[in-house]
Amino acid sequence: MSVAFRRESDDEHKEPKFELPLPPGPNLVTARGLALIEAKVAELEAIDAAPLPDAEREQHLRVLRYWRTRQATAQPAPPPPEDEVAFGSRVSFALNGQTKRIDIVGDDEADPNEGRIAFSAPLARALIGGYAGEKVDFGGETEAIEILSTETIPD
Repeated sequence: MSVAFRRESDDEHKEPKFELPLPPGPNLVTARGLALIEAKVAELEAIDAAPLPDAEREQHLRVLRYWRTRQATAQPAPPPPEDEVAFGSRVSFALNGQTKRIDIVGDDEADPNEGRIAFSAPLARALIGGYAGEKVDFGGETEAIEILSTETIPD
């Protein structure tokens, strides 16, 4: 029989399952971010004890490996300087005539709908290193953002 007609199993024709991608760069976290990661790992480990169908179990273990890696690589960031925008800062700024406030946090804690953006996001990168009263470039525009105030994210 020709090798072309041989079929070992259905598994060899499935798409390979890759690990969940990790964000590039350091895994900086706030105290809140670290607590969220630890809670997620605990939640997934509780599920891990329950019996799951094979396909669900494979996906569950993949997610659990992701969160365990994030927990193991978490680097609590030092508090930001009082007057400079940095990781862990709450920033009020004016952009396009609108005043906005955001918290600059880690990748896993980010939730733009809640005003928390990752330090790796373009907006955060534009603001980091700035001071209250300073105008910074953003989106290809010179002095597009005016930083109104900055403070440490309250606990």
